Amino acid sequence: MMGQVLVRYRLKPDQVERNEELIRAMYEELDRAAPSGLRYVIFKLEDGVSFMHISESEGEESPMAGLASVQEFRRELADRCEEQPVLAELTEVGSYRG
Repeated sequence: MMGQVLVRYRLKPDQVERNEELIRAMYEELDRAAPSGLRYVIFKLEDGVSFMHISESEGEESPMAGLASVQEFRRELADRCEEQPVLAELTEVGSYRG
């Protein structure tokens, strides 16, 4: 079973740089840990303060849950946000080269 999740949030403008530092730390740890069955992508939207994370993983629980950098990213996310994260589970209807 593959879980697909989208998370979207809007930051306070003065928190964008800190958020991007924490994102870089997550990707560095992901590169070291190299969890199998995971696809994870983060986009910054055109307004410069909104972010969208898309995660696809095999199994019930994401392999990211135990990573220290992910826990650090989540720790003060609510305080960095102007609009709190909204999580949506996705059901794929179609895919091209996906």
